[in-house]
Amino acid sequence: MAYGQQSSNRRWTSQSGASDRNRTTTLSDTGTLAGTNDARDASLLTASVPSLLNAEVFSAASISFSDEVDSEASLGNLNLTVAGIGITADSVVAQASSVLGMGSMGSSAISNLSIGGVSVFVTSGPNQTIAIPGGQVVINEQTIDSTGTITVNALHVIVTGVADVVTATAVAGIS
Repeated sequence: MAYGQQSSNRRWTSQSGASDRNRTTTLSDTGTLAGTNDARDASLLTASVPSLLNAEVFSAASISFSDEVDSEASLGNLNLTVAGIGITADSVVAQASSVLGMGSMGSSAISNLSIGGVSVFVTSGPNQTIAIPGGQVVINEQTIDSTGTITVNALHVIVTGVADVVTATAVAGIS
């Protein structure tokens, strides 16, 4: 059996039209599990990316069993600014799980989400999309690849040609 799982708390890819350079910054990444009965975690009390993000209590964890892998990433007190749009939340959590023969599932929870100063009702369904100037915010973004590996991004902010910001990512796959 092959196990592929990791959780990461933050991934930011900033795009600049003038220079066509991409920059990715990752905080609290567990990396990929080595195999059965492996567990990894990573944490960070506070972190910031200048002109983009401030947040606290980053935590990422992944664990594998003989027939299951589980992953979670979380953070608190999110203050994010993308293309001048303020996004805040008290907590952001992504969870992913894959069970041999049963498939993969995921979820996310975001408390007190505000985009541009407006409170957002977060549904429990995957891929809730909110339009913002020049792009969108995807809440509880979930994708499953051809191997059954699930990726859950609790919050994904895309401003075309400007920024692609992912907050709290959990990945789980087993085959």
